Amino acid sequence: MGHKKLIRFQAIETFANVLQYPKNMTNSWHVFFGNNHPITLELACGKGEYSVNLGREHHDRNFIGVDLKGNRIYNGAKIALQEDLKNVAFLRTQIDHLTDYFGKAEVADIWIVFSDPFLRKPKNRLTHPRFLHLYQQVLQPGGIIRLKTDSKELYDFTLETIEEQGCIIKENIADIYGKGLATGPLAIQTFYEKMHLAEGRTIYYVAFCLPEHPINVPAKKSAITDDENEMQEDDATT
Repeated sequence: MGHKKLIRFQAIETFANVLQYPKNMTNSWHVFFGNNHPITLELACGKGEYSVNLGREHHDRNFIGVDLKGNRIYNGAKIALQEDLKNVAFLRTQIDHLTDYFGKAEVADIWIVFSDPFLRKPKNRLTHPRFLHLYQQVLQPGGIIRLKTDSKELYDFTLETIEEQGCIIKENIADIYGKGLATGPLAIQTFYEKMHLAEGRTIYYVAFCLPEHPINVPAKKSAITDDENEMQEDDATT
């Protein structure tokens, strides 16, 4: 681990607004924040630009950035502390463990901003049915999931998944900037968005609600692919 990363990991251990793999947090976030305000999650938050910026604008809501990489969380957490944003916190954990930290209907809505599109492994995309099933266990009825991405593949995949699962689209913008609709929360630019815009990429946005019926999660494949075999071999040597 690089020296800079090590310093950041040591720093977030002292940050009151960063929780790393905490225990007994399910249905207890109102105690942590000291209020019963609605909770918004920013998944794969990276530097937490959305959590911080939304927290600045909406003091009647609580925002939690979720990511596994502590050295990235450091950036947003430090800013939130410096600005005394008591409604902004960060949770370091794997996203597929959300139900270990949030109870039924404890989350009001979700932002997914420039997450990895996982071009070779669709099952890891944060709008894959297996994740939608997970969100369904913590989201309030009618809670909105918002995806903002530069990946046409992830955007198209999400639209297909929405249709297949019977989700309800609230807003769908195929080119935010081209249509002059980068306003309000959509005007917030992450580190990656600024980089992608400089490269002339199109930015996509879709907001949707989950259906009332359970999400249909595809059965796991019984056969192991060559790629997965290679990964297992790599894991065994590290």
